[in-house]
Order: sequence, then structure tokens, then C-alpha cells
Amino acid sequence: MRHFDLVIVGTGSGNSLLDSRFADWEVALVERGTFGGTCLNVGCIPTKMYVHAADLAATPEHAGRLGVDLTLDGVRWPEIRDRIYGRIDPIAANGERYRRDHPDNAHVSVYTGTARFTGERRLEIDGETITADRVVLAAGSRPMVPAVPGLADVPFHTSDTIMRLAALPRRLAILGGGFIAAEFAHVFSSFGVEVSLVVRSDGLLRREDRDISMQFTKLAAQRWDVRLGREPERVERRGDGVRLHLDDGATVDADALLVAIGRTPNSDLVNAAAGGIELSPYGYVMVDAEQRTTAEGVWALGDISSPWQLKHVANHEARVVQHNLLHPNDPIESDHRFVPHAVFTAPQIASVGLTEQEAQERGVAYVTATQAYSGIAYGWAMEDGTGFAKLLADPRTGLLLGAHVIGPQAATVIQPVIQAMSFGLDARSMARGQYWIHPAVPEVIENALLNLPLP
Repeated sequence: MRHFDLVIVGTGSGNSLLDSRFADWEVALVERGTFGGTCLNVGCIPTKMYVHAADLAATPEHAGRLGVDLTLDGVRWPEIRDRIYGRIDPIAANGERYRRDHPDNAHVSVYTGTARFTGERRLEIDGETITADRVVLAAGSRPMVPAVPGLADVPFHTSDTIMRLAALPRRLAILGGGFIAAEFAHVFSSFGVEVSLVVRSDGLLRREDRDISMQFTKLAAQRWDVRLGREPERVERRGDGVRLHLDDGATVDADALLVAIGRTPNSDLVNAAAGGIELSPYGYVMVDAEQRTTAEGVWALGDISSPWQLKHVANHEARVVQHNLLHPNDPIESDHRFVPHAVFTAPQIASVGLTEQEAQERGVAYVTATQAYSGIAYGWAMEDGTGFAKLLADPRTGLLLGAHVIGPQAATVIQPVIQAMSFGLDARSMARGQYWIHPAVPEVIENALLNLPLP
């Protein structure tokens, strides 16, 4: 039985822990899937590469209102797919090769398989047992699959597989109304696929600020076949495709089915409970501010412990865990005060901080203001009539409590607000204490700041 100074389970953000400061540690690195984790292989990076191509494909649809006539002559799906994975697959392969073979990693043993706790800092990997002084769980999450009758008997995809399709389907049905569903609906519809969304709730992206969710739901219904408040009662094979029978008696036929109802942490796969590790009611590994679990000598980071399920959060937590492993007597804490996110659909959506409904539920005093893209000069240039920025601020201090943007470049436009919230810059100082390039899209934030009813 081999004993290690450190075992890291997962090679996404967990792989970034190791640098030259660990050269005298005996380390085991365990991966059950593709080296590099979710973001690199089936998440953030390939999806955004598809989104960029989709944005270009969708350009003719909007160019006419600017007096420019464009046509989409074709979408070469195999070339799009192969360009993306022609870049990503070698990165994953080279990352694994580096850890296995490079002299820098002579102290690292790479295991392929599922690591499962069988006791305190004791893990079994495909029949082999290893122990460690310290364990870091960075094993990520996986797509959730609902218990719909017939689903297991038909071919269906998740975000893990949909991007490797051999060819574009003519019709795509998507179960779900969250960010994964919204992004893939944009990608495939831009490439000419007929998209249907079956959504259990009464709106899309329902965790966003209510005004954002309502606006996106309205715009989505103009572009896709959106079935709100519906659930599939059963699924059956129909020729070369599938048929979904909904709870209102309607049916949805499609050539491909994407299940995108969310992701679940892999705490069950690692048998966390056997290692003395407590879980939340939703299956997340419980951690404190230093990313320590309830088991002595075990830390966790990323999707297995973080309900945000965001790569930038996992990377931040990895830096905290790395420091605390190397400096146990001088630990630091994770900062989850202002965690931003973006949805790369059409239009883009970005958010940070409290939504208005969260502020109301928590009894937080706030003032709010919005600014439409159509009210700024660059919005005129784009003829954008649907986008807006919405801000919430503390009426006493003027500090920003939340920001929500729907419209072009939202993921970039929101970044100054994240910076202001992180460093305690109040709304009035932010609006008037700097130059704002004119005319540029961030003026939508400047004007929203000025619109806040603050003294």
C-alpha cells in the first residue's frame, strides 16, 4: 500500500495546485475522465468557442436593420467541431503527458480511475489502495439526468457529448431552461437547427434577476419553440429520432435530445461519507472558509464543494488551498463575496451580487436603477432595443449590492462593477471619479450609476 504526502482527486483546477514548491512531496494525482477537467474538455472553453462561431452565423439575421444585406451560405459543422477540439484535445493530452513523463514531475504518480474513500484519508482506485497525509478533492460535477420513463431507452446527449456530434440535427429538443440550455439553444439555432426547449418553470434563467429572466424569456420565445411550465411524462424512440410526451398532452419530435437540467457534484462517486466528510443536502462537500472539509487533512475545491460551479471560482479556491497546504500556520480564506457569472447566449447576460428578489427576501434596503442600451450612443450604433443594465445599491452608503446586464458584450461590460464592489467603491465615486470612453458600451453602466436615486 503506497502512502503519499498529498493526493489530489481531479485534474481540472486541482492540477494547478502543483508547482515547484511541491517538488519534495510525494503526490498522487487521480483522474476518472479526461485530463484537464470539465472546463477544458466539455465546459467553458469549447462552449465559448462554439458560441463565437454561432454569433458570426447569426449576424445576417440582425444586419438588415443596419442597411447591410448579408446571407449565411452554410455552416461546416465538422470543421467548426474539429477546429475546436483540434486545439483542446492536444492540450488535455499534453497536460497528462507532462504530469506522467516530465522530469519536473518525478515525484508525481498519475492514476487513471475513480478514487473512492474507504476510510480516513484512505482511497481505493480500481482495486489499489493508497493513503495520504493530505487529500484535496477537486473531482468536479457531472450532468444530471432525470428519471423520465423511456429516457434510458433512447439516444440522448448531455453537455459532455453534444459538442462531438458527427453532424448537425435538423431538430433539437432541449430539456432545461438554465444557462447550459440557453447557450446550446443559441449555438444550434444559429447554425440552422430548429430548437425546442421544454422547461419545468415558468421562465428561462429563473435564478437571474427577475427583470433579466423575464426579458430573456420573451426574446427566447421569439426565436425558439419554448414550452414553459411543462415536464416530459415519457420519451420514446421515433424513427431515427425521439418523441417527448409532455404533461399537457402535447408532443415534441426531434432528431436529437439534449438533457440540460443542471449538474450534480461528484461527492457520491468518491464515497465522501466513508472518509468522514459531511455533505450539504444537495450533495456538495461542506467546507469552511479555508476550504477544509469536516475530515482532518482533507480540503475540497471547485464543483464538488461549490454551488456556483464556475471555473473562476474553482481557480480562486485552488489558490487558497495551495497556500494553505504550503503554509498551514498562516492560512488564508476564500473570498466569495462577489461571485460574477455570465451566460453566453443571445443576448449575453452577466450578473454579480444580489438580485432584486434576493434583496427583498433578505430584507436588505436598496435602491435600483436601469439603463437601456437604446439610450446610449453605441446602442444607437447597434440599433439595440432590448438590452439594459440594472443596478442595486445601498441607499445609505451608495455601495453597489448587485448588477445585472442583458445585451451585447454583457460579460465584459459588467467587469468594472465587479471591481467596484470588490474594492468598496461607491456608485457616485465610480460614476464621476473616472473617465468613461465615449461612445462605448460601458456607458450603459455609467448612466445606470447616475440613474440611482442616491443623495
